[in-house]
Order: sequence, then C-alpha cells, then structure tokens
Amino acid sequence: MEKQQWPELSYDEAKDTYQTLHLWCQIVGKIKLAQLPWVNHSWHVTLQLTPSGFTTGDLPAGKKHFQINFDFKVHQLQVVTSLGEQRSFDLANLSVAGFYAMLMSTLEEVGLSIQINPVPNELEDAIPFPEDNTHATYNPAQATQLHAAFLLTQEVLSKFRAKFTGKCSPVHLFWGAFDLAVTRFSGKPAPKHPGGVPNLPDWVAQEAYSQEVNSCGFWPGNESLPMPAFYSYHYPEPEGYKTASVQPEEAYYHDTLGEYILPYKVVQQSDNPEQTLLSFLESTYRAGAQLANWDRKSLEQDPAILAKTHHANTQ
Repeated sequence: MEKQQWPELSYDEAKDTYQTLHLWCQIVGKIKLAQLPWVNHSWHVTLQLTPSGFTTGDLPAGKKHFQINFDFKVHQLQVVTSLGEQRSFDLANLSVAGFYAMLMSTLEEVGLSIQINPVPNELEDAIPFPEDNTHATYNPAQATQLHAAFLLTQEVLSKFRAKFTGKCSPVHLFWGAFDLAVTRFSGKPAPKHPGGVPNLPDWVAQEAYSQEVNSCGFWPGNESLPMPAFYSYHYPEPEGYKTASVQPEEAYYHDTLGEYILPYKVVQQSDNPEQTLLSFLESTYRAGAQLANWDRKSLEQDPAILAKTHHANTQ
C-alpha cells in the first residue's frame, strides 16, 4: 500500500488559521469538560481525530447524547444527537466570538443548554470567547493540511504507544496547548509540579504530573517556537537528560521549553518519515528512562512478542 505524503506546513503562513482553530477547539473542549466526570491527568477533556477532522466523541446530556465534530473536508462544525438531530454551520468567515455564538445557538436548537468558562486556558493575555473578534482567520487548505499532519503523526504515535505495557495515555489532542500527545508513566510518584501555567489552576497541572512521565507529541507552533515541531520530555527531568545522545541529528534540547524538539520539516522531508519520527520518540524516551532508572523490563513490550504480532497481522 502506497504511503501518504506528509504535507508541507508553514507557521509563518498559517499561524492565523492555527490560532483561530486552536481557540475554536478550546470552546468545543470546554463543552466536553462540562459534560464528563473527571478522569486522571485530564484525559477526559481531549479531542480525538477522525478521518475528516476532530471530535468530542459521545457526550451525555440528560435524556440524550450528543457529539460535536469539526469536518475539514466540508469545512463545517457539526452537532449530532442520539435522537437523530443534526445541525451544522460553515467555518468560513467566523471570528472566535462568532463561532462561540453560533455553537451555543446551535446547541440550544437541539435542547442543549451548556455553560462553560468562556476564557481560554493556557494562553497569556487571553480574550474571553464572546469578545474575541481578533482571531478570525480560517484558510480551508491550511486546516486540511494540518489535519493530515495530525493523522500521520497519530499513526506513528500509536505504534510508539504499542511498545509500552505500563500505564500509558491514549493518543489524543489537548486543546489547551493544541498538541497531539501520548504519555508513558513509570509507575512512580513525581515531585509536586510548580504550576504556573497561564490561565490554568495549579491543581490541574499538579494532578497531571503527579507521576513520573515521558510525554511526546506534535503541535503546529506558537510564538515561543514559531514552527511546527515534534517534542519529547521527561518529568521530572533526570540529571544529564538535556545532554543525552538522541536521534536524528537534527533533534535538539530547547532550554526554555525544557524538552527535546524535532522540527516537523525534518520528518516531512525525510526519505522515511515514520522511521525518522520513531527514532526521535524512542531515543528521547530511552535516554530519560535510563537516567531516571525506570523499570524498563516490566514496562516495555517484549520485542519478540511485537514481532510475532506484526507477523500474524500481515498474514
């Protein structure tokens, strides 16, 4: 089967679309947060990828259930319910304030009155959603390309996740920072996280990092790192981690962010993007796990079993 080409992404060209889409995802994510019981490490709040976009998945709402979907093929926001109700609106020409008003109105149309905290999380100088007419860019081609990059990344992250038998998160999209992530846990408690994330209660970060983790993923960039990139970090960071030998050679430790970075373009332009990304994920995990004395024998899948499983699945 022919592999899909990784799309070219440019933060400089697409950042306005990325920022608007990020804020739209925050609105949808906060609706999910309002409807579900708390799950450890905030796993319940995340969005999931679909072949055509992002989704909340099934959400309970009294006598019915509903789901909110971003569809980047037809460029719509869709609301569907278990009673067969379907509503949608176009994403083009909407500010964050316009999107917020349209979505809340659409939910009301199908009998869903949901209250959220209308202030973005994890962003400095956050503008309340109903007042944000500053972020109002949606380029359909840029959204489609970003979604394609997320899908291809998810495929690699899923393979990386499958090699771990300890506690591990799903591969999921955190709308706070707008990153697709997967997190491995050592099973040992971690020192209390200092918190200090903009517009996020300290207890949320402290609960998320209550155990030792290796976390990795992809995000389209922000002003602190103005390029699409893959990342990997350990919390707490073990001594010697930032000077460890990792792959590929283009990967580097970012002192301000406190994590390893691999520019997206390195993977996109590679002759073997999947293997290039896997080498980054595996080498940064391995460096941290060894330095932090993780019990790798009990936490990692036996390579022989993985080989047998792969062979069985290809027969």
